[in-house]
Amino acid sequence: MDSRRHTVNTNSTVPASELRPEDEKLGLGANLAYGLQHVLTMYGGIVAVPLIVAEAAGMSAADAGLLITACLFMGGVATLLQTLGIPFFGSRLPLVQGVSFAGVATMVSILQTGGGLPGILGAVMASAVLGLLVAPVFSKVTRFFPPLVNGCVITVIGLSLIPVAAHWAMGGNARAADYGSMSNIALAGISLVIVLGLSKVGSAAISRLSILLSIVLGTVVAVFMGKADFSRVLEGAWFAIPTPMHFGMPTFNTAAILSMFIVILVILVETSADVLAVGDIVGTRVDSRRLGDGLRADMLSSVVAPFFGSFTQSAFAQNVGLVAVTGIKSRYVVAFSGLILIAFGLLPIMGRIVACVPPSVLGGAGLVLFGTVAASGIRTLAKVDYHNNMNLIIVAASIGMGVLPMVKPDFYHHFPDWFATMFHSGISSTAVTVLLLNLVFNHFKQGNPEEPSVFGAGSERVLSEAVLSALADGDRVVDGKLYDREGKEVATVSAPAAAMH
Repeated sequence: MDSRRHTVNTNSTVPASELRPEDEKLGLGANLAYGLQHVLTMYGGIVAVPLIVAEAAGMSAADAGLLITACLFMGGVATLLQTLGIPFFGSRLPLVQGVSFAGVATMVSILQTGGGLPGILGAVMASAVLGLLVAPVFSKVTRFFPPLVNGCVITVIGLSLIPVAAHWAMGGNARAADYGSMSNIALAGISLVIVLGLSKVGSAAISRLSILLSIVLGTVVAVFMGKADFSRVLEGAWFAIPTPMHFGMPTFNTAAILSMFIVILVILVETSADVLAVGDIVGTRVDSRRLGDGLRADMLSSVVAPFFGSFTQSAFAQNVGLVAVTGIKSRYVVAFSGLILIAFGLLPIMGRIVACVPPSVLGGAGLVLFGTVAASGIRTLAKVDYHNNMNLIIVAASIGMGVLPMVKPDFYHHFPDWFATMFHSGISSTAVTVLLLNLVFNHFKQGNPEEPSVFGAGSERVLSEAVLSALADGDRVVDGKLYDREGKEVATVSAPAAAMH
């Protein structure tokens, strides 16, 4: 074995030249700043799920607060497991973990059918155990994720998040009187301009912190506009420890478990896409073992989460966009994000401070973040060979399937629940479509036409230098014959086929 090969871990002394991009250590100050930037980017998403569930369950304000802190705490624990890793668990990539939005509809449905919060927790726990068992199957499919597949999925990840940015920009609360008002959108515009302006100043450090700084400066502007209120920050407990089984012992219902297992499959598909996407953005190798470790980390976190009153855990796609925007590839930065999330889970006052950031401010920054993810996908698709194959129609159909539920959210409302759950997510519908089409057209080539007509991008016409040098100014071709500028026919002779293409 080559003695120069080493396994990189947090305690290694591997030479810098042999470190993976994600293993870079930036120092305490940078870790805190960039880590906080990650938390601010995903904070709205991670608290949205417990807020929706708490409202549907009719919880008191105190219990709703405990549910939120439990989700923040488990998000931090899951992030540490994913980024730092232990044997067989954790991709060791810069991926922020948190409560998955994919399960909201299913969890609300369990509440409505009488399962209550214990029914949700039991369904999450049992389905995550099943997900832990099937995770190795998903980890063996990396060879089926060429740039064609990755590019489609990454592009749709970015596009699927644009509506989130738009919702934030409009105010974040569709029932509010000022939702979509000019003032909200103007505040989002100010945040966007700050991001672009700070990216232009020429300082790498400021440019990388442009998202965080735009959120801080945008919030200051919001205070003067009367759209940020910090008056209630000091209300409530300053410190709280998530209590195991605070919401009761989990209960297990077969129908609820099966419904949640569909959600688990969606999460596995989406997390696979996020792991591969961030690997592509960072520029590091992601093999089946590493993907499997990442999926197992997701599932283990989801098994443990119900003990503390939290739900299914998955990677946050918006933070993949932040990695792309900032160019900060260190997983230790994201590990600090995990520590900050744990602190928010233990210190509710910190969560209340962050919660005061107006959604409109996040919307302006989110437009850049999420657009960058889509741009990264387009850049990956540029690497794909489209000559004399069916790759163009694969890209077209896959992205079309991914965009469909974004532009028409009720498209699958009359389909079976399991199908609607799977394909309602633009990310998972794209992943399923592009994987299947790639198999059908590129792995099982029987029946493919030799000339794929409009779906195969042909090469441009070219002339050899020898032919070009023989042409004179004014030469023209008419009915297959060559004439000079005076109209006299130029004699032609047979030439090797290679002379002209």
